[in-house]
Amino acid sequence: MAEPERTPDGRFIVVDGRRWRATDPEIPEEAAARLRSLLMRARRDVGTARRGQDVDAEREARSRVHTAKVALGERGTPWWEQDSAQRRQRWQDGLDALG
Repeated sequence: MAEPERTPDGRFIVVDGRRWRATDPEIPEEAAARLRSLLMRARRDVGTARRGQDVDAEREARSRVHTAKVALGERGTPWWEQDSAQRRQRWQDGLDALG
């Protein structure tokens, strides 16, 4: 899969003409890969819960999606507004929460 186009400032990616916040580039690759894996698992779990009409499981899975997206810097306080210590704490908190 090709890399998505980035805005000149590197803060966003553009997919099908729509702008999305980019992952924090300061996250070490190993941590970012783990967070992406946990995000994908949570997204699969959302689908499974929806197909099974399990409202509680869907809510829990969506919460994990949100936690992973915040940890990656794609939601919450923009990563470019945080200092290095805050950024590191954000992704470490996400890893801790998601196990």
